[in-house]
Amino acid sequence: MVDPSWYLTLAALLFVIGMAGVMTRRNALIMFMSIELMLNAVNLTFVAGGIGYANPEGQLAVFFVLVVAAAEVVVGLAIVVSVFRRRRSANVDDLSELKG
Repeated sequence: MVDPSWYLTLAALLFVIGMAGVMTRRNALIMFMSIELMLNAVNLTFVAGGIGYANPEGQLAVFFVLVVAAAEVVVGLAIVVSVFRRRRSANVDDLSELKG
């Protein structure tokens, strides 16, 4: 059996990669994919914690995170598609012009 610390190390690496994607990329779709990567890293942390403490509540937390992630994708992609139809670009720097 693999030690849970390996899962936590992998989750930390995935979270850092996702955070770097959010910080450096300006395309809204790439930013959403990076946020999803960060949420999956958190899910891996919950599962590893559940394994480490022999408690299945980590898997229950993963279910709720997946529900929130699905709602975020639906709303976020609707906004991106709406902006793309108007602006023909998914660059988030172009969205700063929409401030009122």
